[in-house]
Amino acid sequence: MEKGEMSRRSFLSAVAWSALALAGCGSMQGDEGAGEAAHRVEMVTNVGGINDQGFCQLSWAGLQRLRDEQGYEVSYIESKQDSDYASNLDKAIDYGAEFVWAIGFAMSDAVAFTAKINPDVNVGFGIVDANTSGAPNLTGVLFAAQEPSFVVGYIAGRCTKTNRVGFVGGISSDNIYAFEYGYVAGVTYAARELGHEITVDRQYAESFTDSAKGKSIAQKMFVAGADIVYHAAGGTGVGVIEAAQETDNFAIGVDLDQSYLAPNNVLTSAIKRVDQALVDLTPKLISGELAGGTDVILTLADGEYMGIPQNHEHMPEEVYQDALAVIEKIRTGEIVVPANEAEYETYLAQG
Repeated sequence: MEKGEMSRRSFLSAVAWSALALAGCGSMQGDEGAGEAAHRVEMVTNVGGINDQGFCQLSWAGLQRLRDEQGYEVSYIESKQDSDYASNLDKAIDYGAEFVWAIGFAMSDAVAFTAKINPDVNVGFGIVDANTSGAPNLTGVLFAAQEPSFVVGYIAGRCTKTNRVGFVGGISSDNIYAFEYGYVAGVTYAARELGHEITVDRQYAESFTDSAKGKSIAQKMFVAGADIVYHAAGGTGVGVIEAAQETDNFAIGVDLDQSYLAPNNVLTSAIKRVDQALVDLTPKLISGELAGGTDVILTLADGEYMGIPQNHEHMPEEVYQDALAVIEKIRTGEIVVPANEAEYETYLAQG
């Protein structure tokens, strides 16, 4: 997809997440659109489930918008464990879906296999946060998560009073490394600007669903002197926010504006508008305007798909405005954000 197809408007407005309230969530939930000719789209969640306060919930919000705004028939199937992925994708086909979205990189092997063994059925497949693996009927949608992570890292570096901050990751993977190293690079950028060292404590929970473990890790970081902790850990990260609230420190949210979870203790969030991506891309994939077998990579330069919330009551106005300037430098290529350890080492060497 050409970037020109994407809106260039800056996404910096807060989102009314109360609209995401969900009711009656069983293993399969349907919301049918009007009209017999409506396109039918199924979504299969990862183990985080539809109420993960993040990625899956946001994806479902996007499909609900397709239902409400364009008359699509939409439904989801929740996966309770990794072994459910393949069977749930098969169920989505059996339910008569015209297009099936798999949510999360953990589903990449299952959806690649399902797409490859179903090349002739009248259904397309998409996966969020993973590439296509070469299947011509599968589209990957990826976000340059290191970029908004750099911005919130910069904010953390500017706002810390202890010169110590933290990062809690979910399951170790290239996807989450992008969050980690983008964040650390942003903290480093702020530290250089301020002229002093800032320590970044880092730990992986190896889970996206264990909020108790996320809370325990964050509590230890706060006890050790960190006063701001960023998470990229799905449901595990809810525990990080709880720890910030209980210790009167700050957490940084991910994927959506998570300030609603703890209004006094969420400093900002690194937003990935998965909902907007699904609203924009699904019709193009169904119509054939966008061919399968390709990856769509969304960056800060694409405007509305990533950013930070407009709400910034817990940081000085100067810091917020400087963060917006950092976003613009990333958009123009003045700042190239690292997405892994090797790229981070190069970033450091460049001064």
